[in-house]
Amino acid sequence: MKKNTTPVYYGDYLQLDKILGAQAFQSSRYAEPAHDEMLFIIVHQVYELWFKQILHELNAVIDTFNQSEVPDQALITVVHRLQRIVQIQQLMNDQISVMETLTPQQFLSFRDYLVPASGFQSIQFKRLEIALGLKREYRIDFDKQSFYARLTEQDRQLLEGLEAKPSLFELIDTWLARLPLLKHNNFAFWEHYQQATAKMLADDQEIISSNNTLSDKERRQELKDWEQTHQSFQALFNRQAYQQLQEQGLFRLSHDAMLATLFIKQYAEEPIFNLPFQLITALTDIDEKLTIWRYRHAMMVQRMLGTKIGTGGSSGHTYLKKTTESNRIFLDFFNAATFLLPKDMLPPLPAEVVRKMRFGGSPE
Repeated sequence: MKKNTTPVYYGDYLQLDKILGAQAFQSSRYAEPAHDEMLFIIVHQVYELWFKQILHELNAVIDTFNQSEVPDQALITVVHRLQRIVQIQQLMNDQISVMETLTPQQFLSFRDYLVPASGFQSIQFKRLEIALGLKREYRIDFDKQSFYARLTEQDRQLLEGLEAKPSLFELIDTWLARLPLLKHNNFAFWEHYQQATAKMLADDQEIISSNNTLSDKERRQELKDWEQTHQSFQALFNRQAYQQLQEQGLFRLSHDAMLATLFIKQYAEEPIFNLPFQLITALTDIDEKLTIWRYRHAMMVQRMLGTKIGTGGSSGHTYLKKTTESNRIFLDFFNAATFLLPKDMLPPLPAEVVRKMRFGGSPE
């Protein structure tokens, strides 16, 4: 690494004159500057800086998976970058507490000067959502109709171009589906798994049927829920049935990708599966942190506005609350826990399979 040939000055390197001079009060254009507008501006500027860093990491991860073959050694860097995103998200979630020091009346002292500006117009956040996999067809109806309505033509074209590119979800789905994890000569893992899950589900059904503390209405509901779970299990062994549930929105991962996910999660302690397991865990964490951020944002807006509409014309808190659960991306990684078995119910791995999974030593 070469040394720099000219001295670097801290303020010049960080361009602090631009950053620290970028807090222009909208309220001062119409009245006395609202003291608390400074906090509002800085919090949102900091969010945008963190969005930029997340996109920097996310785009590098997407580039890694957007190739015909993903080198195994690249997974270490990918997991590291995804974990960095998770830590940034935690910081962003904590930052909401700073915003909540703003009282409703303090916010109202400058809020109306911001119309029609809105978080809807955060292009970086929209880029982040689309890049992760939240494309137009997966959004709530309000977003489908108005996602691009409040944007400039230039920003609209940018996001529509991104919609046409493969998202991280799509690339991860393809990568999982082609992993050679399920075919080891004559090892019939899924036959063992199907027998074990059939017994587990039968036991669950018996527990519900013989539970005397349940009313008839409660028992019917429990058995209805059991039947839905049973159908989901059955779909794992029937590609056509799985695709039907996929069309109904119960699954988003492809059939092969879901089976690979389950295999990785069942044997996560095996060295060959540990990095893929960390990858799946990091993506689960990202989805969880994003969901928490949406929820806390919705609660904050309710504290500030009650039931008033947002500055961008949405229903404010009601809209944000709807997006909390609806705009999930890696939900299948959460729901995969439905299909996991206790370790003592898993079929024993043949010695040749164990030998392939580990980095050396005895297969026993």
